[in-house]
Amino acid sequence: MPPTLASLVQHSALKLTVRAGADRLGTPVRWAHASELADPVPYMDGGELLLVTATNLDADDPESMRRYVRRLAGAGVAGVGFAVGVNYDDIPAALVEAAEEAGLPLLEVPRRTPFLAISKAVSAAIAADQYRAVTAGFEAQRELTKAALAGDGPADLLARLAVHIDGWAALYDTSGAVLAAAPDWAARRAARLTPDVERLRDRPAPASIVVGDSEDRVELQSLGLGRRSRGALAVGTGAALGTAERYAVHSAVALLTLTTARSRSLQGAEQRLGAAVLRMLLAGQPDHARAVAGDLYGGLLDAPFRLLIAETAAPAGSELLTETMEAAAARSGEALLLVPEGERVVVLAADGGSAVAACAAYAEAQDDRAPREGGAEDSDVVVGLSAPSGPIAVSAAYKQAEQALSVARRRGRALVEHEELATGSVLPLLADDAVRAFADGMLRALYEHDAKGRGDLVASLRAWLSRHGQWDAAAADLGVHRHTLRYRMRRVEEILGRSLDDPDVRMELWLALKTTEAATPAEG
Repeated sequence: MPPTLASLVQHSALKLTVRAGADRLGTPVRWAHASELADPVPYMDGGELLLVTATNLDADDPESMRRYVRRLAGAGVAGVGFAVGVNYDDIPAALVEAAEEAGLPLLEVPRRTPFLAISKAVSAAIAADQYRAVTAGFEAQRELTKAALAGDGPADLLARLAVHIDGWAALYDTSGAVLAAAPDWAARRAARLTPDVERLRDRPAPASIVVGDSEDRVELQSLGLGRRSRGALAVGTGAALGTAERYAVHSAVALLTLTTARSRSLQGAEQRLGAAVLRMLLAGQPDHARAVAGDLYGGLLDAPFRLLIAETAAPAGSELLTETMEAAAARSGEALLLVPEGERVVVLAADGGSAVAACAAYAEAQDDRAPREGGAEDSDVVVGLSAPSGPIAVSAAYKQAEQALSVARRRGRALVEHEELATGSVLPLLADDAVRAFADGMLRALYEHDAKGRGDLVASLRAWLSRHGQWDAAAADLGVHRHTLRYRMRRVEEILGRSLDDPDVRMELWLALKTTEAATPAEG
């Protein structure tokens, strides 16, 4: 603790006496300064014990003393030490009353106590406090380093940090999710700070912000060696951090940053191993792949998994998605095989697991945040997800994911699952600009014919095709004679220059009709 007015009063060699402000002796003293100026405030920083003999003060004038004391109190002066036996045998009543009125501590300094002795006492106490803080900081650093080297994860490090700061601590991943907290009750408090962690993540590392109030003060520190944050540390205390606590927090930030960097290096090695496993699976060598996977990915290959391909023109987007999936997999203890391929990332993740769920949630949030028409933007991640698969069918799963990825691009969606393609209609897959242009070009002459009031060839063609060329049934649907329908179909052939006896022509016309209906539903 820094020196206080109380500790100076209790200093036996100084012989100080309290004359006013006895209820505020717990005020810390940052320095002791002697000044005989009538207005020393411009030279004060706050927290000083001002030592005076009243050489230039009208200390007997009540109004003058009120102004003098109010100025000192407003400047944050810790207290006044008045030397008796120099200019005044006793502290003037006007000064005592003004100090009591303003709540400013007033200490009587006996003639035999030089101001220099008080300054030395304050200086020695400050130095001792700083030494204790540095010593405590180094001790905290040693304990935190031992916890980090133990290899048991961040929980022990956070527990020791919480003790040193007399508060709580929490660690976040890049998505803002809480990885660990100490004590246990702090996890719920830390979870409420996720929006603040996300705000910190958008700043170049290293960065910090303070949230909360004086009774629930939380400091957030980013983790990472580069400009991009790799996580965050939160420390909650009831007051601003002191020197020793600040040492402890800085040590924790450094150790967690190094741990994160080491984890990224290990992750790079794991990705290279994962790439080898994926190549073997795609080559139809599941036994070799399983042997190479070992304990790292072996469990992933023992149960159904999904293969997903994520693509973006902006690296930050795919990084954030993969980090989100990695964090989800880590929290649930799942294996995750992740292989970067240029602008793509290929991932094998447990079917029904947390990583796939996190990917779906990320995609849903992206669609909600920025709805797009006609395709995804460069800054967005586009994901294709295969059906559940196993080691012997990875090549097929890869093709499924690529097909789903292609459809996601065309539909302007963040994620498409292959099941949507397998169980749904083929028409939505063809509903892009190129297919619409084809359909419009194929049917334009028929629409132009009908627009001139020469008949209803488009509706007749639709009815005839829907009845598989059955004249009577199609004519009944239209409410016309079958000979009229035959005439109309001959006109369709003449206008299009195509034979309706050709099954390919009938198929193309049907798809063209369905495509134009999807764009602008036909009437009648």
